[in-house]
Amino acid sequence: MRYQRSSALFKSAQEVIPGGVNSPVRAFKAVGGTPVFVEKAKGAYLYDEDGNTLIDYISSWGPMILGHAFDPVIVAVKERADSGTSYGMPTALETRIAALAIEMVPNIDKIRMVNSGTEACMSAVRLARGYTGREKIIKFAGCYHGHSDAFLIQAGSGAVTFGAPNSPGVTQGTAKDTLLAQYNDLESVGHHFDQHPEQIAAIIVEPVAGNMGCIPPQKGFMEGLRKLCDTHQSLLIFDEVMTGFRLAKGGAQESLRVAGDIMTFGKVLGGGLPVGAFAANSAIMDFLAPEGPVYQAGTLSGNPLAMAAGFAMLNHLSKNPEVFVSLNQKTQTLHQGMQEILEKKGIPYQINRYGSMLSLHFTTQPVVDFKTAALGDNDYFKKYFHGMLDKGIYLPPSAFESYFLNDALSDRDIDKTITALDAVISSW
Repeated sequence: MRYQRSSALFKSAQEVIPGGVNSPVRAFKAVGGTPVFVEKAKGAYLYDEDGNTLIDYISSWGPMILGHAFDPVIVAVKERADSGTSYGMPTALETRIAALAIEMVPNIDKIRMVNSGTEACMSAVRLARGYTGREKIIKFAGCYHGHSDAFLIQAGSGAVTFGAPNSPGVTQGTAKDTLLAQYNDLESVGHHFDQHPEQIAAIIVEPVAGNMGCIPPQKGFMEGLRKLCDTHQSLLIFDEVMTGFRLAKGGAQESLRVAGDIMTFGKVLGGGLPVGAFAANSAIMDFLAPEGPVYQAGTLSGNPLAMAAGFAMLNHLSKNPEVFVSLNQKTQTLHQGMQEILEKKGIPYQINRYGSMLSLHFTTQPVVDFKTAALGDNDYFKKYFHGMLDKGIYLPPSAFESYFLNDALSDRDIDKTITALDAVISSW
């Protein structure tokens, strides 16, 4: 495929936007080459500025669970826009989507809308600290919770792509209150509780990791985190920005059957518009201003366009739970097809899958945490990514990202993807 217009657009963008992109992973630094500039999208397909049609496996990094330009969402946004785009005042729609989210997700009584997943996670940690009166948090190497200072001690996703897991600009004072543990390693978590008794406000974790590739929790890991938090009177924060309303109606809590104390959301919740949220039981949430002492605010929080898009999305998912079964089946079919090809060709690989999230790692060692994810052969990944792109398949441009399937994908799309993989691997 040809990308002359994308190349010209990227060159122009670099003159006025740092790195030519507004989010680092879009820059193709991990795979080389020129980012693809999108003109429009519909269903399972991206239509780029060079006239190419691509089968999409990132779904805008998760929110397009029903496919791009899903009709009920588009209708809801257009109708709402006719009444104005922002007020900075309460609307009835905010209450409607809050009530629907609480109905869908177990273990929450109240929810506060914000504008991004980063803001949701930042606010959740502040709330946990205020509620417990403690300062330290535990996060996991390779888990990404946005670019707030407290989380950029060792990050996954875009930061790992650039080989700079510790970001300049994060102060020593901030870093000392974030304790790093290893995902799927309860002993590393218990060590921190032993070293810092009665000082840890919360553990924050992606219940299914999506920023070092897709890495599911091993048996007993989430249950172990729950027990440690109960024992030490700390809070368990589930970062469900990716998994919320994707793995099940009730997200990872429902799927894994483990309860968090505070949950953060984004992606699917906004139906494709910028939205985040955090939620918990009434006792915790009532610590927030204006009722409680923990301050959090946002002028555009609960934006009517975003609330309209999100309500249309959640309403469809709540009434059509078979979507989650369909998505899981499609992801399983893709997994099995990829596995057969890679086995036949003798390529070292690991495929991780949970629900409609999946990732391919070019390594013989099981990928269970950040250290093992980093063992993947990036030269293989570069050839794989560009080979698939040439065949009309758009994958995450980094080995440290999960695929996010959407329900608009057809059996034919998945068959084409498997056939493309066969051709790409055969050319090596």
